[in-house]
Amino acid sequence: MNQRDNAVEAQDEVLFDVVNGFGVITLNRPRALNAITHGMVRSMWEQLSAWADDPAVRAVLIEGAGEKAFCAGGDVRALYESRVNHANDHHAFFVDEYRLDYLIHRYPKPYIALLDGIVMGGGMGVAQGAALRIVTDRTRLAMPETGIGLFPDVGASWFLGHLAPTLARYLGLSGATITAADALYCGLADVWLEGDAPQELKTMLDRFDWTPGAAGHPTAGSTGRRASESVDLLARLRAAILPLGRTWTDAAPLAQVRATLDRHFSAIDVQGIVASLAEDAKTPWSAETLALLQQRSPLSLCVTDRQLQKGRRLDLADAFRMELVLGHHAFATGDFVEGVRALLIDKDKQPRWRYATLMDVPAAEVEAFFASPWPEEAHPLKALGEH
Repeated sequence: MNQRDNAVEAQDEVLFDVVNGFGVITLNRPRALNAITHGMVRSMWEQLSAWADDPAVRAVLIEGAGEKAFCAGGDVRALYESRVNHANDHHAFFVDEYRLDYLIHRYPKPYIALLDGIVMGGGMGVAQGAALRIVTDRTRLAMPETGIGLFPDVGASWFLGHLAPTLARYLGLSGATITAADALYCGLADVWLEGDAPQELKTMLDRFDWTPGAAGHPTAGSTGRRASESVDLLARLRAAILPLGRTWTDAAPLAQVRATLDRHFSAIDVQGIVASLAEDAKTPWSAETLALLQQRSPLSLCVTDRQLQKGRRLDLADAFRMELVLGHHAFATGDFVEGVRALLIDKDKQPRWRYATLMDVPAAEVEAFFASPWPEEAHPLKALGEH
Protein backbone atom coordinates (compact mmCIF):
# COMPACT_ATOMS: atom_id res chain seq x y z
CA MET A 1 0.00 0.00 0.00
CA ASN A 2 1.49 3.37 -0.95
CA GLN A 3 1.45 6.55 1.11
CA ARG A 4 -1.58 8.02 -0.69
CA ASP A 5 -3.57 4.82 -0.09
CA ASN A 6 -2.57 4.92 3.58
CA ALA A 7 -3.79 8.49 3.93
CA VAL A 8 -7.10 7.76 2.18
CA GLU A 9 -7.66 4.69 4.34
CA ALA A 10 -7.13 6.80 7.47
CA GLN A 11 -9.43 9.68 6.53
CA ASP A 12 -12.10 8.63 9.02
CA GLU A 13 -9.70 7.04 11.52
CA VAL A 14 -8.09 10.33 12.47
CA LEU A 15 -9.94 13.63 12.28
CA PHE A 16 -8.51 17.13 11.93
CA ASP A 17 -10.15 20.45 12.68
CA VAL A 18 -9.14 24.00 13.53
CA VAL A 19 -11.08 25.51 16.42
CA ASN A 20 -10.24 28.95 17.78
CA GLY A 21 -6.64 28.76 16.65
CA PHE A 22 -6.12 25.19 17.87
CA GLY A 23 -5.38 22.45 15.37
CA VAL A 24 -7.34 19.55 16.85
CA ILE A 25 -6.33 15.94 16.15
CA THR A 26 -8.89 13.30 17.15
CA LEU A 27 -7.84 9.65 17.06
CA ASN A 28 -11.09 8.13 15.83
CA ARG A 29 -11.09 4.36 16.25
CA PRO A 30 -12.95 4.07 19.56
CA ARG A 31 -13.93 0.42 19.03
CA ALA A 32 -10.21 -0.39 18.65
CA LEU A 33 -9.34 1.87 21.61
CA ASN A 34 -7.97 4.34 19.05
CA ALA A 35 -5.04 2.08 18.14
CA ILE A 36 -2.84 3.79 15.56
CA THR A 37 -2.65 2.43 12.02
CA HIS A 38 0.00 3.24 9.43
CA GLY A 39 -2.48 5.41 7.56
CA MET A 40 -3.14 7.43 10.70
CA VAL A 41 0.59 7.94 11.20
CA ARG A 42 0.98 9.25 7.64
CA SER A 43 -2.05 11.53 7.94
CA MET A 44 -0.86 13.02 11.22
CA TRP A 45 2.60 13.62 9.79
CA GLU A 46 1.19 15.44 6.79
CA GLN A 47 -1.26 17.53 8.83
CA LEU A 48 1.23 18.50 11.53
CA SER A 49 3.76 19.46 8.85
CA ALA A 50 1.14 21.68 7.20
CA TRP A 51 0.00 23.24 10.48
CA ALA A 52 3.59 24.07 11.43
CA ASP A 53 3.58 26.82 8.77
CA ASP A 54 -0.11 27.76 8.99
CA PRO A 55 -0.61 31.14 10.74
CA ALA A 56 -4.23 30.18 11.49
CA VAL A 57 -2.98 27.42 13.81
CA ARG A 58 -1.37 28.73 16.99
CA ALA A 59 -1.21 25.43 18.92
CA VAL A 60 -2.21 21.77 18.57
CA LEU A 61 -4.43 19.59 20.77
CA ILE A 62 -4.54 15.79 20.38
CA GLU A 63 -7.28 13.66 21.95
CA GLY A 64 -9.00 10.31 21.52
CA ALA A 65 -12.61 9.61 20.54
CA GLY A 66 -14.91 7.79 22.94
CA GLU A 67 -14.75 7.38 26.69
CA LYS A 68 -12.36 4.44 27.05
CA ALA A 69 -9.04 5.39 25.51
CA PHE A 70 -6.78 8.11 24.28
CA CYS A 71 -4.80 5.47 22.37
CA ALA A 72 -4.08 1.87 23.36
CA GLY A 73 -1.02 1.61 21.10
CA GLY A 74 -0.18 0.61 17.56
CA ASP A 75 -2.24 -1.76 15.43
CA VAL A 76 -0.45 -4.87 16.69
CA ARG A 77 -2.53 -7.30 14.62
CA ALA A 78 -1.51 -5.53 11.41
CA LEU A 79 2.15 -5.68 12.45
CA TYR A 80 1.80 -9.37 13.27
CA GLU A 81 0.20 -10.13 9.89
CA SER A 82 2.97 -8.25 8.09
CA ARG A 83 5.60 -10.35 9.87
CA VAL A 84 3.98 -13.78 9.44
CA ASN A 85 3.20 -13.03 5.78
CA HIS A 86 6.85 -12.10 5.16
CA ALA A 87 5.87 -8.57 4.16
CA ASN A 88 7.77 -5.42 5.09
CA ASP A 89 4.84 -3.28 6.23
CA HIS A 90 5.89 -3.45 9.87
CA HIS A 91 9.29 -1.93 9.10
CA ALA A 92 7.72 0.92 7.12
CA PHE A 93 5.24 1.51 9.94
CA PHE A 94 7.97 1.89 12.57
CA VAL A 95 10.06 4.19 10.39
CA ASP A 96 7.09 6.50 9.83
CA GLU A 97 5.85 6.23 13.42
CA TYR A 98 9.21 7.20 14.88
CA ARG A 99 9.51 10.11 12.44
CA LEU A 100 6.10 11.31 13.59
CA ASP A 101 6.98 10.95 17.25
CA TYR A 102 10.24 12.84 16.71
CA LEU A 103 8.36 15.63 14.94
CA ILE A 104 6.03 15.93 17.95
CA HIS A 105 8.96 16.22 20.36
CA ARG A 106 10.44 18.99 18.22
CA TYR A 107 7.18 20.64 17.12
CA PRO A 108 7.56 24.42 16.64
CA LYS A 109 4.17 25.26 18.18
CA PRO A 110 2.66 24.30 21.56
CA TYR A 111 1.40 20.71 21.34
CA ILE A 112 -1.03 19.57 24.04
CA ALA A 113 -2.06 15.96 24.71
CA LEU A 114 -5.31 15.18 26.54
CA LEU A 115 -4.66 11.67 27.85
CA ASP A 116 -8.17 10.65 28.87
CA GLY A 117 -8.53 6.88 29.28
CA ILE A 118 -6.07 4.17 28.23
CA VAL A 119 -2.65 5.38 27.05
CA MET A 120 -0.26 2.63 26.01
CA GLY A 121 2.59 2.00 23.58
CA GLY A 122 2.07 4.07 20.45
CA GLY A 123 -0.28 6.32 22.41
CA MET A 124 2.67 7.26 24.59
CA GLY A 125 4.62 7.99 21.42
CA VAL A 126 2.24 10.73 20.32
CA ALA A 127 1.85 12.01 23.90
CA GLN A 128 5.21 12.15 25.63
CA GLY A 129 6.62 14.74 23.24
CA ALA A 130 3.81 17.14 24.16
CA ALA A 131 4.61 20.44 25.82
CA LEU A 132 1.63 19.78 28.11
CA ARG A 133 0.60 16.23 29.02
CA ILE A 134 -2.83 16.29 30.65
CA VAL A 135 -4.15 13.26 32.55
CA THR A 136 -7.63 12.66 34.00
CA ASP A 137 -9.39 10.43 36.50
CA ARG A 138 -9.79 7.84 33.71
CA THR A 139 -6.15 7.77 32.64
CA ARG A 140 -4.55 4.33 32.61
CA LEU A 141 -0.98 4.57 31.37
CA ALA A 142 1.51 1.81 30.56
CA MET A 143 4.35 0.59 28.37
CA PRO A 144 3.43 -3.14 28.30
CA GLU A 145 5.56 -4.27 25.35
CA THR A 146 7.64 -6.91 27.18
CA GLY A 147 4.41 -8.90 27.49
CA ILE A 148 4.27 -9.41 23.72
CA GLY A 149 7.95 -9.99 23.14
CA LEU A 150 8.83 -6.40 22.31
CA PHE A 151 10.45 -3.55 24.26
CA PRO A 152 9.22 -0.06 25.25
CA ASP A 153 9.73 1.94 22.05
CA VAL A 154 8.22 5.12 20.50
CA GLY A 155 10.98 7.11 22.21
CA ALA A 156 10.74 5.37 25.60
CA SER A 157 14.52 4.98 25.62
CA TRP A 158 14.55 8.76 25.95
CA PHE A 159 11.42 9.62 27.96
CA LEU A 160 11.81 6.77 30.44
CA GLY A 161 15.52 7.59 30.46
CA HIS A 162 14.67 10.97 31.94
CA LEU A 163 12.91 9.43 34.94
CA ALA A 164 14.54 8.15 38.11
CA PRO A 165 16.37 4.95 37.01
CA THR A 166 14.46 2.66 39.36
CA LEU A 167 11.09 4.04 38.22
CA ALA A 168 12.13 3.68 34.56
CA ARG A 169 13.13 0.05 35.10
CA TYR A 170 9.92 -0.72 37.00
CA LEU A 171 7.67 0.77 34.31
CA GLY A 172 9.67 -0.49 31.32
CA LEU A 173 10.24 -4.04 32.53
CA SER A 174 6.97 -4.84 34.29
CA GLY A 175 4.63 -2.97 31.95
CA ALA A 176 2.60 -2.03 35.03
CA THR A 177 -0.42 0.21 34.49
CA ILE A 178 -0.48 3.46 36.47
CA THR A 179 -3.14 6.11 37.06
CA ALA A 180 -3.00 9.91 37.02
CA ALA A 181 -1.44 10.30 40.46
CA ASP A 182 1.48 8.02 39.58
CA ALA A 183 1.86 9.61 36.15
CA LEU A 184 2.43 12.94 37.89
CA TYR A 185 4.70 11.36 40.48
CA CYS A 186 6.88 9.62 37.89
CA GLY A 187 7.14 12.65 35.60
CA LEU A 188 5.02 11.31 32.72
CA ALA A 189 2.30 13.97 33.05
CA ASP A 190 2.20 17.70 33.76
CA VAL A 191 -1.29 18.23 35.17
CA TRP A 192 -4.15 16.07 36.46
CA LEU A 193 -7.64 17.33 35.69
CA GLU A 194 -10.10 15.81 38.16
CA GLY A 195 -13.87 15.46 37.94
CA ASP A 196 -15.42 17.78 35.34
CA ALA A 197 -12.19 19.71 34.77
CA PRO A 198 -11.55 18.12 31.33
CA GLN A 199 -14.80 19.64 30.07
CA GLU A 200 -13.82 22.95 31.67
CA LEU A 201 -10.58 22.70 29.71
CA LYS A 202 -12.46 22.27 26.43
CA THR A 203 -14.66 25.27 27.20
CA MET A 204 -11.65 27.38 28.11
CA LEU A 205 -9.75 26.46 24.95
CA ASP A 206 -12.79 27.27 22.81
CA ARG A 207 -12.72 30.78 24.31
CA PHE A 208 -8.97 31.21 24.69
CA ASP A 209 -7.93 34.78 23.90
CA TRP A 210 -4.95 34.89 21.58
CA THR A 211 -4.94 38.71 21.41
CA PRO A 212 -1.65 39.55 23.20
CA GLY A 213 1.05 39.53 20.55
CA ALA A 214 -1.37 38.61 17.76
CA ALA A 215 -0.53 41.72 15.75
CA GLY A 216 3.07 40.62 15.61
CA HIS A 217 2.35 37.12 14.43
CA PRO A 218 5.45 36.07 12.45
CA THR A 219 5.58 34.88 8.90
CA ALA A 220 6.45 31.26 8.20
CA GLY A 221 10.02 32.16 7.33
CA SER A 222 10.91 34.10 10.48
CA THR A 223 12.22 31.16 12.47
CA GLY A 224 13.57 33.14 15.43
CA ARG A 225 10.39 35.15 15.92
CA ARG A 226 8.25 32.04 15.48
CA ALA A 227 10.23 30.19 18.19
CA SER A 228 9.93 33.18 20.52
CA GLU A 229 6.17 33.36 20.00
CA SER A 230 5.81 29.62 20.63
CA VAL A 231 7.55 30.00 24.00
CA ASP A 232 5.25 32.91 24.90
CA LEU A 233 2.11 31.06 23.84
CA LEU A 234 3.10 27.98 25.79
CA ALA A 235 3.66 30.06 28.90
CA ARG A 236 0.21 31.60 28.50
CA LEU A 237 -1.40 28.20 27.88
CA ARG A 238 0.28 26.75 30.95
CA ALA A 239 -0.92 29.70 33.01
CA ALA A 240 -4.49 29.05 31.82
CA ILE A 241 -4.50 25.24 32.06
CA LEU A 242 -2.47 24.33 35.15
CA PRO A 243 -4.83 26.08 37.63
CA LEU A 244 -7.64 23.78 36.40
CA GLY A 245 -5.97 20.76 38.01
CA ARG A 246 -3.16 19.59 40.22
CA THR A 247 0.50 19.30 39.31
CA TRP A 248 1.50 17.18 42.30
CA THR A 249 -0.06 14.74 44.72
CA ASP A 250 1.07 13.19 47.98
CA ALA A 251 -1.29 10.25 47.42
CA ALA A 252 0.54 8.57 44.53
CA PRO A 253 0.52 4.80 45.14
CA LEU A 254 4.12 4.47 43.95
CA ALA A 255 5.20 7.08 46.49
CA GLN A 256 3.93 4.79 49.22
CA VAL A 257 6.11 1.88 48.06
CA ARG A 258 9.05 3.90 46.74
CA ALA A 259 11.59 2.62 49.24
CA THR A 260 10.66 -0.98 48.40
CA LEU A 261 10.66 -0.26 44.66
CA ASP A 262 14.08 1.38 44.85
CA ARG A 263 15.54 -1.53 46.79
CA HIS A 264 14.41 -4.15 44.29
CA PHE A 265 14.92 -2.22 41.05
CA SER A 266 18.42 -1.07 41.92
CA ALA A 267 19.71 -4.64 41.49
CA ILE A 268 22.52 -5.07 39.00
CA ASP A 269 20.42 -6.89 36.38
CA VAL A 270 16.96 -8.35 35.75
CA GLN A 271 17.89 -11.62 37.42
CA GLY A 272 18.85 -9.64 40.50
CA ILE A 273 15.54 -7.75 40.44
CA VAL A 274 13.56 -10.99 40.24
CA ALA A 275 15.60 -12.60 43.02
CA SER A 276 15.14 -9.56 45.25
CA LEU A 277 11.38 -9.54 44.67
CA ALA A 278 11.19 -13.29 45.31
CA GLU A 279 12.85 -12.84 48.71
CA ASP A 280 10.18 -10.27 49.58
CA ALA A 281 7.25 -12.20 48.06
CA LYS A 282 5.15 -11.98 51.23
CA THR A 283 4.79 -8.25 50.61
CA PRO A 284 1.73 -7.71 48.34
CA TRP A 285 3.39 -5.13 46.06
CA SER A 286 6.50 -7.27 45.61
CA ALA A 287 4.44 -10.39 44.92
CA GLU A 288 2.31 -8.55 42.34
CA THR A 289 5.36 -7.09 40.61
CA LEU A 290 7.13 -10.46 40.57
CA ALA A 291 4.06 -12.03 38.96
CA LEU A 292 4.10 -9.36 36.23
CA LEU A 293 7.76 -9.98 35.44
CA GLN A 294 7.24 -13.74 35.33
CA GLN A 295 4.64 -13.26 32.56
CA ARG A 296 7.05 -11.30 30.36
CA SER A 297 9.42 -12.54 27.68
CA PRO A 298 12.78 -13.24 29.37
CA LEU A 299 14.62 -12.12 26.24
CA SER A 300 12.60 -8.91 26.07
CA LEU A 301 13.28 -8.19 29.73
CA CYS A 302 17.03 -8.49 29.24
CA VAL A 303 16.99 -6.40 26.06
CA THR A 304 14.80 -3.74 27.68
CA ASP A 305 17.06 -3.41 30.72
CA ARG A 306 20.08 -2.88 28.44
CA GLN A 307 18.04 -0.48 26.29
CA LEU A 308 17.15 1.68 29.30
CA GLN A 309 20.79 1.79 30.39
CA LYS A 310 21.89 2.91 26.94
CA GLY A 311 18.96 5.29 26.46
CA ARG A 312 19.97 7.47 29.39
CA ARG A 313 23.10 8.48 27.48
CA LEU A 314 21.49 9.11 24.07
CA ASP A 315 19.91 12.18 22.56
CA LEU A 316 16.40 11.89 21.20
CA ALA A 317 17.31 11.17 17.57
CA ASP A 318 19.82 8.47 18.52
CA ALA A 319 17.25 6.90 20.87
CA PHE A 320 14.83 6.47 17.98
CA ARG A 321 17.61 5.11 15.77
CA MET A 322 18.50 2.55 18.43
CA GLU A 323 14.85 1.53 18.81
CA LEU A 324 14.49 0.91 15.09
CA VAL A 325 17.47 -1.46 15.30
CA LEU A 326 15.93 -3.24 18.29
CA GLY A 327 12.62 -3.52 16.45
CA HIS A 328 14.33 -5.12 13.45
CA HIS A 329 15.74 -7.86 15.67
CA ALA A 330 12.57 -8.29 17.74
CA PHE A 331 10.63 -9.08 14.57
CA ALA A 332 13.37 -11.11 12.92
CA THR A 333 14.55 -13.32 15.77
CA GLY A 334 12.75 -12.23 18.94
CA ASP A 335 9.53 -13.19 20.70
CA PHE A 336 7.04 -10.82 19.05
CA VAL A 337 5.22 -13.36 16.87
CA GLU A 338 4.80 -15.79 19.76
CA GLY A 339 3.75 -13.06 22.18
CA VAL A 340 1.00 -11.76 19.89
CA ARG A 341 -0.14 -15.28 19.08
CA ALA A 342 -0.60 -16.11 22.75
CA LEU A 343 -2.22 -12.83 23.75
CA LEU A 344 -4.28 -11.75 20.73
CA ILE A 345 -4.56 -14.54 18.14
CA ASP A 346 -5.07 -17.86 19.95
CA LYS A 347 -5.63 -16.05 23.28
CA ASP A 348 -4.34 -19.01 25.27
CA LYS A 349 -2.08 -16.68 27.28
CA GLN A 350 0.54 -19.42 27.33
CA PRO A 351 3.44 -18.00 25.31
CA ARG A 352 6.32 -20.33 24.55
CA TRP A 353 9.11 -17.82 24.77
CA ARG A 354 12.36 -18.42 22.94
CA TYR A 355 14.14 -18.70 26.29
CA ALA A 356 12.17 -20.18 29.17
CA THR A 357 13.96 -18.35 31.97
CA LEU A 358 16.20 -15.34 32.48
CA MET A 359 19.08 -17.69 33.23
CA ASP A 360 18.74 -19.14 29.72
CA VAL A 361 19.18 -15.82 27.90
CA PRO A 362 22.75 -15.53 26.54
CA ALA A 363 24.42 -12.17 27.07
CA ALA A 364 25.67 -12.32 23.48
CA GLU A 365 22.08 -12.62 22.24
CA VAL A 366 21.13 -9.45 24.11
CA GLU A 367 24.08 -7.52 22.70
CA ALA A 368 23.26 -8.76 19.19
CA PHE A 369 19.96 -6.85 19.39
CA PHE A 370 21.95 -3.60 19.37
CA ALA A 371 23.93 -4.39 16.22
CA SER A 372 22.49 -2.38 13.35
CA PRO A 373 21.60 -4.26 10.16
CA TRP A 374 22.29 -1.04 8.23
CA PRO A 375 25.50 0.90 7.66
CA GLU A 376 25.38 4.20 9.57
CA GLU A 377 24.96 6.24 6.40
CA ALA A 378 22.04 4.03 5.29
CA HIS A 379 20.07 3.98 8.55
CA PRO A 380 16.39 4.69 7.68
CA LEU A 381 16.28 7.37 10.40
CA LYS A 382 19.63 8.93 9.58
CA ALA A 383 18.04 12.30 8.80
CA LEU A 384 16.48 12.74 12.25
CA GLY A 385 17.94 15.76 13.96
CA GLU A 386 19.77 17.05 10.91
CA HIS A 387 17.42 19.96 10.29
